Amino acid sequence: MEHRYLGKTGIQVSSICLGTAFRGQTDENTCIRTIDRALDLGCTFIDSGLYGNGKSELIVGKALKGKREEVVLCTKIFGTLGNSPTHTGLTRINLMRGVEASLKRLQTDYLDLYLLHAYDPKAQVEEVVRTLDDLVRQGKVRYTGCSNWPVRKIVEALWISDKRNLASFVCLQYQYSLLNRTEFEPDLAPLCQEFGLGSMTYSPLAIGLLSGRFRRGVTPPEDSPWGTNPAAGLSRTLYPFAEAMTEEADQIVQALIDLGGKYGKTPAQVAIAWILDHPEVTAPILGADHPDQVDEAFGAVGWFLEREDRAKLDELSVPKLLPKYW
Repeated sequence: MEHRYLGKTGIQVSSICLGTAFRGQTDENTCIRTIDRALDLGCTFIDSGLYGNGKSELIVGKALKGKREEVVLCTKIFGTLGNSPTHTGLTRINLMRGVEASLKRLQTDYLDLYLLHAYDPKAQVEEVVRTLDDLVRQGKVRYTGCSNWPVRKIVEALWISDKRNLASFVCLQYQYSLLNRTEFEPDLAPLCQEFGLGSMTYSPLAIGLLSGRFRRGVTPPEDSPWGTNPAAGLSRTLYPFAEAMTEEADQIVQALIDLGGKYGKTPAQVAIAWILDHPEVTAPILGADHPDQVDEAFGAVGWFLEREDRAKLDELSVPKLLPKYW
């Protein structure tokens, strides 16, 4: 497993981060075996959150028992479990409550990385930053960051941290893949480079569209994320498969299949390798529901795309060709 520095923190993490939402897995033992397999393959970076009403954190806590010091553990905050109006957003009350609840579920005394999962327009950025600084000073959180914030608000938070001598964001988490380059590349990638921020990128396979298992004009399996079964995980209204798998997207999939044949890799491994070839990305987050999926994802590490192959994928995926959902 390769390791990379998390921004300018000096901390090294595995070049693939294991995502533990486990949306497609209901068996707890299989989830734990999935985490164990990632650790066995050298993964030292784990991402969690309030997925499944806290199920993700509970499972991670059990899996890391006796192994906590081996990983850099990340979790996220926005909503917390409860029905009152104070159980959502980035208020001081909810942030403090959320940390305590996550620590308990994860069976740990501290979080290595605590991310704000979304931007809260009702919360004052300075109060949010001051609260995170308090958590760092209390030793409950080592480092902080954000996910899905507007770029201008990230810059505001960094400015406040600098002027007030408060703990500053060290890492960002945003979507990035061959089917979604517009969210990360134009502003966030340069921001990471200029301010020395680490970056975790989620949905690197665009909910499986880049796995090679889905093709334009072919009905996806019913039990897949793109199937017609409501329990599969996606809203058919928001993400109709026929509109997501455009002709341009299908051309990218075909290129991944072709390059996979050249390198002896799966299309998914080629798609992940393309992300790993970006120095501004610390680690893509790979969500796996089974140990076999861990094996495939980690097969993207240890080899590199040749320059002309990287250029071909770049050309096919230029933003003007992207479907509107990506």
